[in-house]
Amino acid sequence: MYASSGFGTKAMILGLALAISLPAAAQVTRSSVDMAASSGGPEFRDPKTGQIWTPNNVGLVSGPNTPADRAFDPLAQAARVDGVVVQRARITPLGTIPITAGPTVPIVNIDGASLGAVPEKRWQIVLYLNNNSARTVAPLLHCSFTNAGKPVEQTRVLVPALGAGVRVGLAVHGPATSLFVDRATCRVESP
Repeated sequence: MYASSGFGTKAMILGLALAISLPAAAQVTRSSVDMAASSGGPEFRDPKTGQIWTPNNVGLVSGPNTPADRAFDPLAQAARVDGVVVQRARITPLGTIPITAGPTVPIVNIDGASLGAVPEKRWQIVLYLNNNSARTVAPLLHCSFTNAGKPVEQTRVLVPALGAGVRVGLAVHGPATSLFVDRATCRVESP
């Protein structure tokens, strides 16, 4: 039997709590990023009014509610790309970073992501990947393009091998710009 001293009981409870929390603290988090469409896209200046129109402000100005004004409601879009599109990314090495992978720093993390549209082509995400580990890894990313919270396209990105402590830039191609996208989320699936 255990002695019933206050100190022994407290030490036993502390040891049990530490044993339970250590495996959870040792888990490495995975990197993910969520981004809205950037306003750096196409814009048009109305020569008569001087108003600048972008995909973010078209249709927000009050006025007559004509059929032409109701022609396209991005929030009502139901189109989507079925399945998961798989693509191989082309990377551009940008430099080296300190090797910091550990219990609180993921092996690979996503940095500085932005969503934009290449006019009359495709939506794309431009992002940076950092290999925080001391080994070569081949990351697998999963990106989701959405419109008003509804999925438009799911993409799996196969990234070539990244050397230890390397920072690279890459572009992830999404659906055609004929489909409206207002947000994208990317996460590292492995390692």
